[in-house]
Amino acid sequence: MPGLVLFGRRWAIGSDDFVLPGAFELFVRLVWWIGILVLYTVHKGQFNCPGGGLLHSYLLGLIILLASIICALSALVYISMQGTISNPGPRKSLPKILYTRLLLYFPEFVWAVVGAVWVSDNSVQCEKTVINGVIGTVIASWIIIIFTVIGVVIVFDPLGGKKTFYLPEGVSRNLESSQSGQLLYNVKSSATRVWEKRIRLLCCCIVQDDDHRVAFTSIAELFRSYFSDTDLVPSDIAAGLILLHQEQDKMENCPKEPEEVLCHSPSSLVTDDLDVELENAAHYMLFAAAAYGWPYYVYTNPYTALCKLNGDCCRNRPTDSDITGSDRHNFHFGSILKITGLQYRDFIHISFHNKIYEIPFFVALDHKKEAIVVAVRGTLSFEDILTDLSADCEDLTLEEVLENGFVHKGITQAANYIYRKLINDGILNQAFTIAPEYKLVIVGHSLGGGTASILAIMLRNSFPTLRCYAFSPPGGLLSKSLADYTKHFIVSVIVGKDLVARLSMPNMEDLKRRIVRIVANCNRPKYQILLRGCWYEVFGGDPDDFPTELDGRNQDALTQPLLAEESLMVHRSPSYNALDEEPHLNSPPQYPHLYLPGKIIHVVEECSSRRLCSSDIKYTARWSNETVFSSILISPKMITDHMPDVVLKALNSLSQEHGSCLSC
Repeated sequence: MPGLVLFGRRWAIGSDDFVLPGAFELFVRLVWWIGILVLYTVHKGQFNCPGGGLLHSYLLGLIILLASIICALSALVYISMQGTISNPGPRKSLPKILYTRLLLYFPEFVWAVVGAVWVSDNSVQCEKTVINGVIGTVIASWIIIIFTVIGVVIVFDPLGGKKTFYLPEGVSRNLESSQSGQLLYNVKSSATRVWEKRIRLLCCCIVQDDDHRVAFTSIAELFRSYFSDTDLVPSDIAAGLILLHQEQDKMENCPKEPEEVLCHSPSSLVTDDLDVELENAAHYMLFAAAAYGWPYYVYTNPYTALCKLNGDCCRNRPTDSDITGSDRHNFHFGSILKITGLQYRDFIHISFHNKIYEIPFFVALDHKKEAIVVAVRGTLSFEDILTDLSADCEDLTLEEVLENGFVHKGITQAANYIYRKLINDGILNQAFTIAPEYKLVIVGHSLGGGTASILAIMLRNSFPTLRCYAFSPPGGLLSKSLADYTKHFIVSVIVGKDLVARLSMPNMEDLKRRIVRIVANCNRPKYQILLRGCWYEVFGGDPDDFPTELDGRNQDALTQPLLAEESLMVHRSPSYNALDEEPHLNSPPQYPHLYLPGKIIHVVEECSSRRLCSSDIKYTARWSNETVFSSILISPKMITDHMPDVVLKALNSLSQEHGSCLSC
């Protein structure tokens, strides 16, 4: 629902968000009140000790104060439970109750100070039980006050005090000299500055230069444009994701039509090609995983990794000319050796240098496949995250390549950096001098997969036989023309419901619209959605069938937004307008549709054993197309399916299964 308005400003919390925290505090206050009441009743006639008069007044006042707070909390929780997310009418009296509850913090603060003074008075010689009870009361009071202050800071909206309204882009251009146009510009600039400050705060531990400042501004503008057109609070988004997940699971459980099953039956030729690519992908995924260095090796071998690295990494230490960047104690290189199984002499170049738009990579000789492998590391640092989030589009123009188009800006700059190192520093020439008959293979996972794909496009003319294996690359990477061009030499591997492979600005806009639509039209209170959703995520079961206003409407009516949905959308953001409006002839939309590179292998779980002592998972793989990844799927595995160890495990399982079938 729209954010709660208190003290003349908007807060990042809804009027229906007080049910669960209010109920918890109410429980604590009730237990506290009963305990103090029992303490007062038992020791009612025993306040003749030094300091007992103040103690008697303190306990009596505390009982009255706690009773008042319990009444206010009860009313607050009851009112917050009324209505639905998009129907705050039954909760219109909640601000008055909240003002009353906030006023009660002042006497509580005074009583906490009085209790602290009484406890610290050495002249007090009352019964030990009473003193301990007062100490517990004082500690509880200060804990609640501190957590309340933290909560206020969390829900504070820096832009809540500004009068925020939005006009269509064309109107804003016509009002540049008017007061309305200036106000619109000021609001947008303020929102961008707020996001930029947040990003700078998160990245305070890294050295910041001009590239960082440009990236901060670009990313802040991206977040501003994405979040500026909705009036949702974080709990609304959580409820929307829960509803979408359950709706998605209900659709997956529906039986498929026979025609739909038959259309996925592959021919023997396609199956053979898929088996070959799966075997290659399983082999090269080792190199992509090894690019992460010691963090990946320790993550996959938590008990033995450090001992092995300490014992072996000092042997065969490479010379300074072979390695660039920091590799303290030789842990990175030692991990790469152990993961790939290669020897030191097989490595041509290793770079651990890491800045924004400059990511680590290594070049090695793979004698098993007779290939020169360029492996690019994925996201592992704040600099890499900034590279990921620099999601503006830019043109990729290459000589002798007719299929020019739009690409992800940050990843393209990272690919340019590695391209310059490989070509200008003569790294590839050195590799092909050693092994002239070998082919060139470029691999990477996540950010590394996207960088490897664009790098492969840049090197394609110079090395016509090169191959690229992109594991879990970002979804918003290449325009349609470039994606089609790369189908001849790039293979992308996606596991399950991987979030990153579906990430693009159009997909994020689609997710936002779906969240708004399902949240606005659900007829259940938010606290019920959250509680049942948590139960479903933890313990499973059948998805809840939440009634919505969409039920019973015909298909034509479903295309029109409901009033509740429109109330949560302030305006349509520029990135979303780009999806529906015709772009200008000379200026591309800010966030056009971008796709995964190359041919796509989609690996999904076929079945899994539910026995407690077994974690066997069977996978199946099939060729897919980019339209399958045009929508973000909500699942507990949307993050884990992206992890490199999960991708490697799935590919090894498929490769071993294919090998056992051949032996049979």
